[in-house]
Amino acid sequence: MILAIESSCDDTSIAVMEIQNKKLLFHKKISQETEHSLYGGVVPELASRLHAEALPKILEQTKEFFPKLKAVAVTNAPGLSVTLQEGVMMAKALSISLNIPLIGVNHLIGHIYSLFIEKEEIKPLTVLLVSGGHTKILNFNGIDSVCEIATTMDDSFGESFDKAAKMLGLGYPGGPVIENLAKKGSDIVPLPLPLKNSPEIAFSYSGLKNAVRLVIEGKKYKSEDIAASFQTKAIEHLIFMCKRAIKKYHPSNFAIVGGASANLKLREEFEKLARKFGFKLFYPEMKYTSDNAAMIARAAVEMYKRNMFTDYKDIKIIPRVRFEKCESLKKREEKN
Repeated sequence: MILAIESSCDDTSIAVMEIQNKKLLFHKKISQETEHSLYGGVVPELASRLHAEALPKILEQTKEFFPKLKAVAVTNAPGLSVTLQEGVMMAKALSISLNIPLIGVNHLIGHIYSLFIEKEEIKPLTVLLVSGGHTKILNFNGIDSVCEIATTMDDSFGESFDKAAKMLGLGYPGGPVIENLAKKGSDIVPLPLPLKNSPEIAFSYSGLKNAVRLVIEGKKYKSEDIAASFQTKAIEHLIFMCKRAIKKYHPSNFAIVGGASANLKLREEFEKLARKFGFKLFYPEMKYTSDNAAMIARAAVEMYKRNMFTDYKDIKIIPRVRFEKCESLKKREEKN
């Protein structure tokens, strides 16, 4: 079995998974949303302290699995450095005390593996990752073969929802509150489509966010109409750029992962896109869309099979990560 720890932001989670059949034996997550909602966003120092309190309590419930553990996995990148540190310290202690190898897992690759909990991998796969901190299109062909097609130039999809919600005085997290308020409104507020005239496959939400701010200051429209219009345009931007990627790469399999993949309007629009272009569409179960240790455990199973271990003395906290561009990878492979 593998025990996995997730503490990259404001969700504390531990999971235990069997290596051979990928069965999830234990999974628990404690959310910090209530504590951070008082501040309109995640406070890193508070999140770190809450992880320090919650992780030992969850770990206590997994002791029966200790004799059968073959490795301990932990998210070490990307994320908030002070919260990543809490999980990594616990993982190092377990690695030393139980004399088992350590596996450092990229949180973003973990999100891809949220699709495969208790399932086999699907590859090749084009993946739209939409979360509070990231908006990317990735090409996935296995745990050791992930490259980047596109990323955001500024704000992420989820971050723009959080900021729009904060400007509207709706609280945190912004995704669910904007989605719920949008159901009561109409798409009547004129907002710009980001990068409409750019030839690039890329994302940008700072301009749309600023347009929302100006509309709110104008006091001409109701909050529910602003929410509905913002959500429509934010998703339209995703669709617009994903269409470009689909036309260029012609994927047969396409997936949406990350916390924002729980947005039902987003799923509805991508289902239309799947019917139009004829690809198979995948997304995680709702309970695995947000940060969780089950997806970290699932990724770690594949890393264990390939002996992708990290010495406890060498594991590093990496707040930001970059994937190699798919075009660069292709050129390098052709050269070799």
